[in-house]
Amino acid sequence: MGSAVFTSNDVKAAPVLVSRAALARARGDVRAVVVNSGNANACTGDAGMADARAMIAATAAAVGVPRKHVLVASTGVIGQRLPLARVEAGIGAAAATLGRGFDRFAEAILTTDRGAKTARRRVGGATLIGCTKGAGMIAPNMATTLTFVCTDAKLSRAALDRATRRATEQTFNAITVDGDTSTNDMLLVLASGASGATPGGKAFDQALTDLLGDLAVQLMRGGEGVHHVVTVHVGGAKSVAAATAAARAIANSPLVKTAIAGGDPNWGRFLSAAGNAGIRLRPERVDIWLDRVPIVRGGQAAPGPDLEARAARVMQRPEYTLRLDLGAGTAQARYLACDLSHEYVSINADYRT
Repeated sequence: MGSAVFTSNDVKAAPVLVSRAALARARGDVRAVVVNSGNANACTGDAGMADARAMIAATAAAVGVPRKHVLVASTGVIGQRLPLARVEAGIGAAAATLGRGFDRFAEAILTTDRGAKTARRRVGGATLIGCTKGAGMIAPNMATTLTFVCTDAKLSRAALDRATRRATEQTFNAITVDGDTSTNDMLLVLASGASGATPGGKAFDQALTDLLGDLAVQLMRGGEGVHHVVTVHVGGAKSVAAATAAARAIANSPLVKTAIAGGDPNWGRFLSAAGNAGIRLRPERVDIWLDRVPIVRGGQAAPGPDLEARAARVMQRPEYTLRLDLGAGTAQARYLACDLSHEYVSINADYRT
């Protein structure tokens, strides 16, 4: 049984279109997935669609399952045809090594990632194991990534769909490296039922959320040119939607990201980004902290000795929290953000060349 979440970008790669349709036709009955790295098979027209279907056909033949139960995912450069003969040869070679370890798969799908990212959890007699890839073009609304989770738990399709969507919303839909949502995003959860274990709905939901949260943090730590991972926590909001909008605006702001890169506690950027979130904000009610260091009280610089120096020291840490209280209610939300560094520009300026 399988459940997936795909990119919200209107420009969708061939493997996304093919897999989304196949998953619907098979009613979640997924038995194999084939993934290639280095070529996105995006913006390749009818030929790209044919190539994606050819990858499915080759995989089905190699592992002995019907085509309708196979999904395909791709990642890499946009706008180039797949070298299909090489891909099909690779599928045959990969099929011959099945069962030799999840870690090898996690390594094989990487592009500009610094290293493999995997996580495991146990719940109610069942095991969950997952991996993710992604380093740039990462933004909310199905964060840019290929992510795969396998579990031997026995779940209904409805329960698996519900757990996947809830867990994704709290994890991979709450991170941003650069504000760009890709053409190829796919997060797939496969449940074989092999253990016979049927963990309770809430217990499985929490285990999946914990696992995806772990992977999301690893993905952010390994982002292109990332040196600081910052939890943007917005509280005191009138609604969760307002808190989320403010957290997203701060996390996506290039000026905030460059302040993080420079270790500069320029709190005006944080407050200004929240004010651009499209919510009703009373700046005179806003308080801001960097970890436990207060830097804004009532929309103005917080009083006290050495606060800026203390805040700057916080921003030298590889991970810390930027917390805002909007003074408008009790709702809260959080996003994971990071710095925008010289390395990020260099990597993406030379991505193809």
